[in-house]
Amino acid sequence: MNEDEDFLAEHAQLAGAQAEADAERIRQEAEDATADPAAQQEWIRQSNLIYGGLGAAGLVVVQPFLTEPSLDPSAMVCVIAFAVSIPLLAALLVLNRQEEFRRRASRSPLVGLAKAVAQGSAFVGITAAFWHMSMIAGIVFLAVGFVAVGVHSSGYVRLEYDSKFRSRFTRRRVPEA
Repeated sequence: MNEDEDFLAEHAQLAGAQAEADAERIRQEAEDATADPAAQQEWIRQSNLIYGGLGAAGLVVVQPFLTEPSLDPSAMVCVIAFAVSIPLLAALLVLNRQEEFRRRASRSPLVGLAKAVAQGSAFVGITAAFWHMSMIAGIVFLAVGFVAVGVHSSGYVRLEYDSKFRSRFTRRRVPEA
């Protein structure tokens, strides 16, 4: 029985070392991909499209509320969310111009936070606008928005990571005791 336990412990140790080596190799490949100038240029182009579209949507959605004397709660959430996102989206668009000029993306943590806040608050603002029109429309937009993120993620992974990359994650068999 002791030999079996020793074998399993040794196998676990070897598997752990192999997993660490695999994780380090994958981390290095991800860093290399992130440092690729062509990939950075494409991310900047996609960001321009996202920020411009969300900013324009925010301006269009908020416009009818400008002349309203009072706002119901969903309209107030919409207006406040876009009050947060529109200036951040504008700043990110201007930053993207500088990133295009320098041909590299910014790695500032503050920029990363601004991206998350701007996009998140724009999503909240659009959801609240739909909610203002119809609670059902707001719920549908919210649900389909999460599905859309999954669709994009799935497509992105399929495009960016070939079968060679996925083959690194095959299940390993553990010897039967």
